[in-house]
Amino acid sequence: MKTLGLIGGTSWHATQEYYRLINEGFCDANGSLESPELILYSINIAVMRANDKEKIIETYAEVSKKLEQAGAEAIVICANTPHLVCDTVQEKIGVPFLHIAEATGREAKRLGLQKLGLLGTKPTMKGKFISGLLEDSFGIEVIYPENGRFDTTHDYIADELTQGVFSNGAKDFYSKEIERMKERGADGIILGCTELPILLKDTKATLPLLATTDLHAQMAVDFILS
Repeated sequence: MKTLGLIGGTSWHATQEYYRLINEGFCDANGSLESPELILYSINIAVMRANDKEKIIETYAEVSKKLEQAGAEAIVICANTPHLVCDTVQEKIGVPFLHIAEATGREAKRLGLQKLGLLGTKPTMKGKFISGLLEDSFGIEVIYPENGRFDTTHDYIADELTQGVFSNGAKDFYSKEIERMKERGADGIILGCTELPILLKDTKATLPLLATTDLHAQMAVDFILS
């Protein structure tokens, strides 16, 4: 069994989902009398909200080093947006990040998907740390919400979901955006915020929904058992 380091806190709601899913997945695969060896460091979400990229990188580098020193053999960041630090921080540590886009790309290829709509925060949608990996490593085209809906996609996450508020207004907005993306040719949707699968868990969508939290957690379980 391998020891896994987790960086949580952005948000704690997503972090507890990761902890639950990794433990459940491990027990399903390995028997309920055992549990995985996890080292969790929960950072202050204010680091992300300050939008200071250098400070974010500094924080994640420091925490990653602590997890490595504590015995972690790989690290999982329990959220989508902080993956923006992976390329830079990876150079500073000796253990790998298990990347959320890699987990998403593998599932998309398994399902034969070629054009994915991405829902997430502005940094996740604007940056290339998710879409770039999907395009370069898996040949998958990625599209985003258009016009004012781009901002609204971010605002519901920042103002409600990361605060533990899962409103009908948010659910209605994202459900309609999924249909708009389908009309634009998307054959699947990336739920690129770890709270989105919680919000949409009972939604019956007309496209495959790639819940990054679930896929990333399964990737973590596979690593622990490898």
